[in-house]
Amino acid sequence: MGANEHGVCIGNEAVWGREEVGDEEALLGMDLVRLGLERADTAEKALTVIVDLLEKYGQGGNCMESHMAFTYHNSFLIADRKEAWVLETSGKYWAAEKVEGGVRNISNQLSITTKIDREHPELREYAKSKGWWDGEKEFDFAATYSYVNTARMTTSRGRYCEGYKLLNKHKGSITSEIMMEILRDKESGINMEGGFMTTGSMVSVLPQQPHLPCIHFFTGTPDPARSVFKPFIFVPNITQLLKTSSPTFGHNDPVKKQPRFQNKPDRRHELYKKHESAAVVMETMKDKGKEMLKEIQELEKQKISEMESILQNGCLDVTQVVNLFPRCVEEELKIYS
Repeated sequence: MGANEHGVCIGNEAVWGREEVGDEEALLGMDLVRLGLERADTAEKALTVIVDLLEKYGQGGNCMESHMAFTYHNSFLIADRKEAWVLETSGKYWAAEKVEGGVRNISNQLSITTKIDREHPELREYAKSKGWWDGEKEFDFAATYSYVNTARMTTSRGRYCEGYKLLNKHKGSITSEIMMEILRDKESGINMEGGFMTTGSMVSVLPQQPHLPCIHFFTGTPDPARSVFKPFIFVPNITQLLKTSSPTFGHNDPVKKQPRFQNKPDRRHELYKKHESAAVVMETMKDKGKEMLKEIQELEKQKISEMESILQNGCLDVTQVVNLFPRCVEEELKIYS
């Protein structure tokens, strides 16, 4: 997931369906997120960038740095200040739905049904050629391209359904804090544990008034229940965020060598390492862990309050904001040390 200086935000999930996923190297969902953010200044333009790249280069390939291949198709949630889209793919085929109101989420299944606002020109013909759709009944993208019973999609227990319920419960009054609470929810499966632990989390506030800044909160660490959502605002002269940037290995990076993935370098940044040690303390040393958790929660509350006052007053001191995120990282590191 990510955001750019134009207030475009993209989130990405793995999805599977009837179309096989290619093992050969192509664009990963994460590549498409980065390229969409690099090249687009609106949500719909980002959608166009992604589908054009999909047509030209395809998607697929191993997304893990290991010999064990893990491949998938992709779905995307794309938003800016004025509108939001859901884009879901199956190989080179895709459907997009413009979000007209209410709440909308994506997870590890296709979720666009009959409301399709943009689509691959051969989407329906291809489905007919494979015998997935008879061309007679109303075209339902999720039902046609996956094995999901779309009638039960928002009632069956699963991440998509549970996420929808949590959002719907707060419809019309969702704040950044409520969104963080939802992302921290473990029972629903939103905050994942185990082998596929939630690696990082992001919440963005995109005011419709153009004079107000978009504010993005990033954890930069796994398990949002034990992380700090730290604010970031795009302003001129931001320097590289060194303590939350993964190390780079240049031409020696094993990901750039053939054959791929012969060894796995340590890509953890400084905050990640310190947070990992702090998580052990939280698990094993009850009193010290509780105190640490309390301190990071207070730090987060303070930062949210500061951001709310920026939005309410409409006053932004660029010289202060330029180091907003790294300053918060330093405060977090101090708690862990």
